[in-house]
Amino acid sequence: MRPGRRDKVTPAPAVFPHAPGTSRRASRVRGGVRPKFRKGYRQDMAPNLPDLASVSARTLRAFGKRIPGAGEVLAQSLEDAVGDRTVMITGASSGIGKSAALKVGAAGGTVLLVARTEEKLRDAASEIERRGGVAHVQTCDLSDPDDIDLMAGEVLERHGHVDILVNNAGKSIRCSVSRSYDRFHDYQRTMQLNYFGPVKLILDVLPGMRERGSGHIINVSTMGLQTNTPRFSAYLASKAALDAFSRSIGPEIIDDGVHITTVYMPLVRTPMIAPTKIYDRFPTLSPNEAADLICDAIRKRPKRVATALGTLGQLSYALVPGAQDLVVNRAYKLFPEGKPSDRESAEQRAFVRATRGVHW
Repeated sequence: MRPGRRDKVTPAPAVFPHAPGTSRRASRVRGGVRPKFRKGYRQDMAPNLPDLASVSARTLRAFGKRIPGAGEVLAQSLEDAVGDRTVMITGASSGIGKSAALKVGAAGGTVLLVARTEEKLRDAASEIERRGGVAHVQTCDLSDPDDIDLMAGEVLERHGHVDILVNNAGKSIRCSVSRSYDRFHDYQRTMQLNYFGPVKLILDVLPGMRERGSGHIINVSTMGLQTNTPRFSAYLASKAALDAFSRSIGPEIIDDGVHITTVYMPLVRTPMIAPTKIYDRFPTLSPNEAADLICDAIRKRPKRVATALGTLGQLSYALVPGAQDLVVNRAYKLFPEGKPSDRESAEQRAFVRATRGVHW
């Protein structure tokens, strides 16, 4: 204890004898301890009708943005959504992240490009600036919590805050569980980048969002999480963990004006899927098309962005999980690991067409 100071002593609450059959808590109220209310609050105060109408209008507009068709009319443009705002995009050196950064930069957002390779990030920043946008390079190893702290600290010092965070960086492994018995490190590394990395970054920027009463977090997940794709147990588990984290904190922060969106991305032609040669024959989205899904998420701020097939897969597992397992087991056998055969069977072609976007 410092000299000249005394510890503050909090008086114990008065205890009143209570009558038989009544609780001590009830007796305290009857004995003269009045319940406390927030300053300025009155029990008989009528609701503020203009405020109630304003909140109702904002709520209806928010839900209206998510309605197919109507949402396109009610949602703000990308320019309105990102103009004069700071947008951080991870995995921005190539693929989906770079394409999304180019669109956000062209729409007037200040883009913070985050990835490990500085040279690629500078190339992306130069391309954004040639198109009239503003971009800043932030190198970071997103599998290293200490590096994330350093990067986030630099960003908050230079820019003050992050308005929109797009957690796009990720690592995927296609490997059957039968080949993973001695590869536990695959699960650890995937979880480190796909789950712990985004969570650490969210924890760094979320306090500022809540304090300002505005913010948007977009997590790029996978359609495979909805269809329970085999051979991706490490990848899907890490994405499922981030999804559960986001769904849990969502109700805590919604009244602070912070929204969370999960994008269940279908198969996209990026460097991440290049090692899997069988995907050369699969129909995929381009990085530009995938970036459009992220931009729609920024404009509309829905809870989720998903394809019709992904939603159907999620519904079928909720209703008839055993039947879905049988169907997916057939895909597991149709598309084996290793080098694909030179010729596709008719059944393989039909299955790929029927499940467009799923990474078997």
